[in-house]
Amino acid sequence: MEIIQECIAWLVQAFQVLTHLDVYLNQWILQFGGWIYLILFLIIFCETGLVVTPLLPGDSLLFALGALAAGENAALSLPYLLVLLFVAGVLGDAVNYAIGNRFGNRFFKSETSKLFNKKHLQKTQEFYAKYGGKTVIIARFIPIVRTFAPFVAGMGSMSYSRFALFNVVGAALWVGSFLVAGFFFGNIPAVKTNFHYVIFGIIIVSILPPVFEYWRARRTATSRSTLHDGLH
Repeated sequence: MEIIQECIAWLVQAFQVLTHLDVYLNQWILQFGGWIYLILFLIIFCETGLVVTPLLPGDSLLFALGALAAGENAALSLPYLLVLLFVAGVLGDAVNYAIGNRFGNRFFKSETSKLFNKKHLQKTQEFYAKYGGKTVIIARFIPIVRTFAPFVAGMGSMSYSRFALFNVVGAALWVGSFLVAGFFFGNIPAVKTNFHYVIFGIIIVSILPPVFEYWRARRTATSRSTLHDGLH
């Protein structure tokens, strides 16, 4: 019971941080000074590079950082963020690809693993079959999927040179678009006043694609089951 209470408390705290990123980021900047750049680098690297950390707040974090880099007395430098977090995103996906290439098939041998579920592998492979190498770019904008896409690419037949091209383009588009959007829109009075709602909106919009895909898959499976029962 105590463990459950601790988990709930942790989730509440995580939600609080996610929806008030600007407040917490300002506190961390004051606390860590220039080291904040290293911390931000590690967050983006871990979200894209480690298959066990898919829930880190990439999209909303980038937008909030862009907002903090705007204005005359900006707490952060937009050029530094663009270069540093682009490198973090590229290196993260490259490491994730290498792990998938070297160990991926071993991870998915287990029939009971929740993290390395074979159904998730199959769905991601189907995504690759539909969109090809562009999956690496598209996945950048979909939480959780962006963590698994390079891992599955490493397991598959995509050459590293081809993957590297999509990796660089995807990282540039993802990091650049959210940082620049935050830079130009994050300090508009209406946005600044309701910043936590904007961040919450980004989180909701970000998770809609995988939720829709899950709903569509369940609906298709139910339809097939009903059809099968009707035939018998």
